[in-house]
Amino acid sequence: MKTIGLIGGMSWESTLEYYKILNQTVKLKLGGLHSAKCLIYSVDFEEIEMLQHEDRWEELTNKMIDAAKRLKRGGAEFIMICTNTMHKMAEDIEKNVGIKVLHIAEATGKKVVEKGIKKVGLLGTKFTMEGDFYKKVLKDKFDIDVVIPDENEREIVHDIIYKELCKGEIKESSKEKYKKVIDNLAKKGAKGVILGCTEIPLLIKQEDANIEVFDTTTIHAVSAVDFALDI
Repeated sequence: MKTIGLIGGMSWESTLEYYKILNQTVKLKLGGLHSAKCLIYSVDFEEIEMLQHEDRWEELTNKMIDAAKRLKRGGAEFIMICTNTMHKMAEDIEKNVGIKVLHIAEATGKKVVEKGIKKVGLLGTKFTMEGDFYKKVLKDKFDIDVVIPDENEREIVHDIIYKELCKGEIKESSKEKYKKVIDNLAKKGAKGVILGCTEIPLLIKQEDANIEVFDTTTIHAVSAVDFALDI
């Protein structure tokens, strides 16, 4: 089993889910008392969130490279970034650290293709929804078309992530808002919706939508176990 290096803490609420899913999946596949061989470098999310909203992406990239280097020195054989947004600098990490980054959008794209879906909605932070780094992977590697919520809805989705979900606050009123956003994505032709923020699955499940839901936290974590076990 390869040793997995996790860059976590963005937020720790979702990193906790990663750790649980990784170990549950290893136990499921290997049985007995098997668990995941992994290292976690957990950042202070207050610092990360501030730099994100101040558009200081070069500093953020340097922080992620530093975290990956620490994990590599500790024995990690590949890296998982436990958040969708920070895959913005996945290529920079691979180039500067010389270690594979298991890309969350690639893992998700494979699952979308398996379902035979060609058009999906994307929910996440504004950085993920409005940027090209995530949508480009889906389009270029899997020929998947992506639709995003309108500007007002993007603001709602973004604010709920940072002001509630990252703090562990799960509100029924916010779930209803997300369900409405998903319905509107379906009206735009989306046959599935990517929960492109690792906190969103804390709020939204498959039963909350009339279209296919892609939980990126679970997809990413399970794909990491497959990679670690050479499955």
